[in-house]
Amino acid sequence: MKGARFFTLAFAVSLAAGCGGGAEFADLQAYMDEVRAKPKGTIEPLPSFQPYEAFTYSAANMRSPFQPPVKIDLAQRQKGSQDIHPDETRVRQFLEGFNIENFTMVGTLASHGSVFGLLHGGGGVHRVKVGDYVGRNHGRIVNIDEASVEVIEIVPDGEGGWLERPRSLSLKERS
Repeated sequence: MKGARFFTLAFAVSLAAGCGGGAEFADLQAYMDEVRAKPKGTIEPLPSFQPYEAFTYSAANMRSPFQPPVKIDLAQRQKGSQDIHPDETRVRQFLEGFNIENFTMVGTLASHGSVFGLLHGGGGVHRVKVGDYVGRNHGRIVNIDEASVEVIEIVPDGEGGWLERPRSLSLKERS
């Protein structure tokens, strides 16, 4: 029992001796005193930023400069008909305010035997059916299937007549 007390006392004394020395940290203490003695710096203010100015792209309805120009052979050019013309008296639908090139087909819906196409563009995804109008060239939807939306546009031929031009919006696969 006396041996255990002696061993515990010797262990406590050695611990106290190990914690008491301060000479080995004198250089660290001197460095900290030197850093504290230096004058305090000032933080420079944040730079002033110019506010963001929105840019409106005004050439959206022009041909893309990255696509080759379309060559038109005047000898094979179709002549318009006076019998074909758009109905100017009908109320224009919302999707007629956008170019048809802006739309991509993203899916279909079937409800009670009716098939609807889902077109992305014009600020979101829109549900369309056969008979709806889309695009600025009086494009009327004539067929919707699982892979595409078929549209017939009525465009001027440049000589006072009108032409029916078929367009197809194909299903865009996710990549």
